[in-house]
Amino acid sequence: MPKKKPSADPDAPKKLSTYTVKLDDAQMTKLEDWCAGRGWPRTEVAYARFAFKGTNVNVTGYESRKVLIAGKGTEDFVTMTLEPEITGEAKLGYDEVLNPDWFEPHAGLDESGKGDFFGPVVAATVVASKPAIEALIKAGVKDSKKIADSQILRLDQIIRNMRGVTAELCYCGMPKYNELMSRPRANLNRLLAWQHSLALLKALEKQPVPRGLLDQFSKTPLVQNELTRKGLKNFTLDMRTKAESDPVVAAASIVARAEYVRILKKLSDRFGKPLQKGASAMVKAQALEIMEKFGAKALGDFAKLHFRTAYEVVKDAGKLDELPLPEPKDRFER
Repeated sequence: MPKKKPSADPDAPKKLSTYTVKLDDAQMTKLEDWCAGRGWPRTEVAYARFAFKGTNVNVTGYESRKVLIAGKGTEDFVTMTLEPEITGEAKLGYDEVLNPDWFEPHAGLDESGKGDFFGPVVAATVVASKPAIEALIKAGVKDSKKIADSQILRLDQIIRNMRGVTAELCYCGMPKYNELMSRPRANLNRLLAWQHSLALLKALEKQPVPRGLLDQFSKTPLVQNELTRKGLKNFTLDMRTKAESDPVVAAASIVARAEYVRILKKLSDRFGKPLQKGASAMVKAQALEIMEKFGAKALGDFAKLHFRTAYEVVKDAGKLDELPLPEPKDRFER
């Protein structure tokens, strides 16, 4: 068994870091008042408009309207304290200082519908240039889970029509999705990896970039393995949880969710009323209504039949003879 790396010394001093950003006059005044309001002592610095010695951080505002922030607690100060006080161009400047990789041309990958009983899983890739990334941030692009569906559709159009952006999707209609997932050794994560690889390859054909970032949905590099099988070279795909903080991944999450919303609207129109997201008791009730209205087999036109929810609903309705679904394996803790 490999030896565990020793944990970092909690008593070790934090690394000293420095950030420089440029503010306008109003923001300089706001920052000066904010620091003074904290009771931080002023200090004298040559050519400085103001300077404060705060808790583990020093803040110096120069006549050129540049602000130097230095100390052991610098990043926490910028992201948790100062950032909400700054808007517009200055906020964009902070993002670029703290996350320079956000502003390099790259691809973002995300999906929607994976946890929803009704509707397919939609994979999306967005590729953006540096000016486009700045425009995405200014447009209010962020993780789709934090945005209402009405705004999702509006932002989707902004993203798709933005210069320097390429957006591609991959998904299967419900009959094909259920056919694929009914095959022996079928696995949702492997299917999603296949979808992500296709969407990414289509996007790279139109707008090549050297790297991409994937919102992690699996501990194993399934998408990377799929890209290798497809012969993609000179491209690096990283993955991490909560990758939607990256504006290009956030844009992909919006594009994927918008398509999912449109598909669910079509299914809802066929059903006769809005289908619920997720896999709640209300979802089960609607699944039962679908079978009563269209027949048990029609459930596969609306829902993911490999979900435990599908087996439970069909079994409770006494219709396993019409729609024979395998009994799901018992859940267990790993």
